[in-house]
Amino acid sequence: MSGRIGGTGSALTWAALREVKCAELEQAADGWGRVSNRADAARDRVEGRLLPGLRETQKGEAVDAAVWRLRRLGTNFQYIYTECGLLRTTLNSLAHEIKAHQRVLQGALDDAAALRFTVHADGSVTYPAAGEGLADGKPLPGGTATGVPNPGMVAPSGLVAPNPNAGKAQDIADRVAQAVREAADADWRYARILRSLKAQEGLGVSTATWTDAAADAAAVRQAARSYLKDAIPHDASPTERKAWWAGLTDEQREEYLAVYPDQIGNLDGIPALVRDAANRDNLRLLIGKLEGQDGEDAATKLAALREIDRQLRAGTKPGEPPMYLLGIGDQGNGRAIVSYGNPDTSRNVAAYVPGLNTSLDREFAEGDLKRARDTAGAAREIDHSSAVITWLGYDAPQSPDGWSSLAVAGSGPAKTGGHAFNGFMAGLVASNDHADPNLTAIGHSYGSRTVGAATQEEGGIPGVTDIVLVGSPGVGVDHAEDLGVGRGHVYVGAAENDVVTKLPASDRAVISGLGHALGPVGSLAGNLTNGGGGDLWFGTDPASEEFGGRRFAVDPGPPLSFDAHSQYFDPELDSSSAGSIALIAAGRGHEVKQERPR
Repeated sequence: MSGRIGGTGSALTWAALREVKCAELEQAADGWGRVSNRADAARDRVEGRLLPGLRETQKGEAVDAAVWRLRRLGTNFQYIYTECGLLRTTLNSLAHEIKAHQRVLQGALDDAAALRFTVHADGSVTYPAAGEGLADGKPLPGGTATGVPNPGMVAPSGLVAPNPNAGKAQDIADRVAQAVREAADADWRYARILRSLKAQEGLGVSTATWTDAAADAAAVRQAARSYLKDAIPHDASPTERKAWWAGLTDEQREEYLAVYPDQIGNLDGIPALVRDAANRDNLRLLIGKLEGQDGEDAATKLAALREIDRQLRAGTKPGEPPMYLLGIGDQGNGRAIVSYGNPDTSRNVAAYVPGLNTSLDREFAEGDLKRARDTAGAAREIDHSSAVITWLGYDAPQSPDGWSSLAVAGSGPAKTGGHAFNGFMAGLVASNDHADPNLTAIGHSYGSRTVGAATQEEGGIPGVTDIVLVGSPGVGVDHAEDLGVGRGHVYVGAAENDVVTKLPASDRAVISGLGHALGPVGSLAGNLTNGGGGDLWFGTDPASEEFGGRRFAVDPGPPLSFDAHSQYFDPELDSSSAGSIALIAAGRGHEVKQERPR
């Protein structure tokens, strides 16, 4: 440690601490910041202009080879951007901590000067004679106090020095010792981090390099808590967060994006373009982190992250809506929020909540994202100012044997997810450019129960004017008007052969021996043949007349199969349902063709 601040081979002294030029550390940080920004700009040129132009205008093996090299170059620039950004924040954070300790030190020295005490090179403080002796009335002799770096750790002796200056001198000596000790600790911590921030030789950025970068980022984030992270307004409203971000300087924003992309990218209320940039960088770090881990969970999430990264790097094809990464994380079953179309500039924004057994895996990255992409593509043909989002911002219940063990999950995950969903939707309202955007909540399967739970929180789902429920086992309320948007704005899709939309109420479920023999689908069939009535697992059947929603036409789907439960969004398998969902997402729900309720 010693040698950065205190001089090579010597322990840090208060005199050396006082003379540290933090401005030089900050100037060095600015230099690394400029390098980081240039690398980021170069990456944008490669990935935003060169690659799309090459793919759109040229074909052949030579072009494929050039694309591969450009992608590697873009990755290299991203790595430089990340590491140099970490260097900038490390130096700035070190300067921030040292300045705080210098202020404590200077306060102690100023107090000593005012009292005419002497602070020695070793930090001890000499004080003069003062007071009066009880026997002779003469001034009590002075002395020297030696500082304790952590005075709270030393048990009091119970003795009181008779000289009134003694206590004052001890306080000054303790403050000097504490400032020096904590500055030395900071010096040691940051020296370790700076030594680790180095690249491997060569032009390639390997898997091991990104794993190392993820560890670097984690170390810098921990060290920079007081400098940056503690100022992030996690407890503020989305509107307040938006104002906070707008009030930062360009340099402050650059640091937050470089060091805390995981925090900024998942902070509701931050503009979509900023979240997208932060999450793309954090995606690469998450991949590096998981590549350094063993186990099935890491492998499953890694496959999903790689597929999302592939889609982002592939760019937007002509006629397709652009892709924005609004959230990403590996906590719980995984998190991913992807928008097709810019949700800040679009007048119509729909958010789709997936359900049972959804997690951050390859099936999600390919299937659930496609649902939003297909819906967005169709909605934009109706009104180009439309965006559709896949929102995996909660831990959906996992039931390996299907819906037959749903009783274990109950409504808990829906309520937790509903609360998180409302926070996200409040963020959309805050960051959207339109004064009165058309927001739609779409719940599929158990996701409809999550949407239902969100409506029951105070104020309902922020900004939402339309609700779509497809493949629903019930939403936790008995009537459409209970969802808070008016029964005429609640749309329901229920395929005739979708067994999930016919799950009987959990207190009436009867599973026949035949059902057990046939497995999950057979169990559901057993329920259906022995249940009946308008009550489903989570309340009144949303497709029933009693519920009062607007049921739209869907394809019945294949019998005795879960396939009917999964094709509502597919324009090839169920064009009627997919088209209706797109109409609603585009703000044209009044044009949806209705079907008779059950």
